[in-house]
Amino acid sequence: MTELDLPDHEYLTVKELAELLRLKERKIYDLAASGAVPCSRATGKLLFPANEIRDWIEQAQSGGGAAPMHSSKLRTPIMLGSHDLLLDWAIRQSGCGLATLHDGSNDGLDRFTSGEGIAAGLHILDPSTGTWNVPAVSRAAARQNAVLVRFATRRRGLVVRPGERAPKDLHDLAGVRFVPRQAGSGTDTLLRHLLERDGLDLSAVEQAETARTEDDAVEAVRRGAADTTFGLEAVARSFGLEFVPVIEEEFALLVDRKAWFEAPMQALMGFCATGAFRDRADAYGGYDTEGLGTVLWNA
Repeated sequence: MTELDLPDHEYLTVKELAELLRLKERKIYDLAASGAVPCSRATGKLLFPANEIRDWIEQAQSGGGAAPMHSSKLRTPIMLGSHDLLLDWAIRQSGCGLATLHDGSNDGLDRFTSGEGIAAGLHILDPSTGTWNVPAVSRAAARQNAVLVRFATRRRGLVVRPGERAPKDLHDLAGVRFVPRQAGSGTDTLLRHLLERDGLDLSAVEQAETARTEDDAVEAVRRGAADTTFGLEAVARSFGLEFVPVIEEEFALLVDRKAWFEAPMQALMGFCATGAFRDRADAYGGYDTEGLGTVLWNA
């Protein structure tokens, strides 16, 4: 994502401003009616002075004013949503200063649309289309000043201790003790979809205590509290466990557009473009970070 480039003429039309801000034209009319955006009606139609629009955008990006559709509630510098090993490491290593609150993709999406946090990590599959994240975000965040960007593709599957009998796939869970994830997490939602698709029932599988993060689920297998979990290859490898691949999933970041241009997100995404980040992704295994930062959806 790059900073917004203004046309070189003196006034912008509704269509031009909508394209510039990546908003629908009806939203531009709403902004003009509320007085939130500089505009002129001298010619009988809405026109937007380019110089004033430039100042308005710069003020919003620096925190001095209200960006379009930005919540009136002050967003705190927190990364919400699903837990990810590589993202966690990048947040710490980049020194971006973001705190984290990981309690699943759907919890993160709900909190983000309520005005909490500046970004949320998501991996939500839409079963009807086989598409990741965009359908859920477009339904929940259509009225947010937000953008969805790619982070990575991740390999997910069954995690087991070395030397133990490994389930060959999800059909092979009978007789093993399984670590579930919390209801509403992207992992739990995905697992239930895959089981339903194959005519399987998670309630028929013996379950250990629910884990609320990727690390907690895999660590429970490592210490013998359960035989397997539906986890990430990168986390399994970091705990010295074995991994049976099942699916590749798309992990993306839903980011407040104003916050994207501010120091914490710029520091994080800048670090994610470095060789150190790519080397760590390769070392973890189970990640494909090609195209990181690509815009997948705009409000």
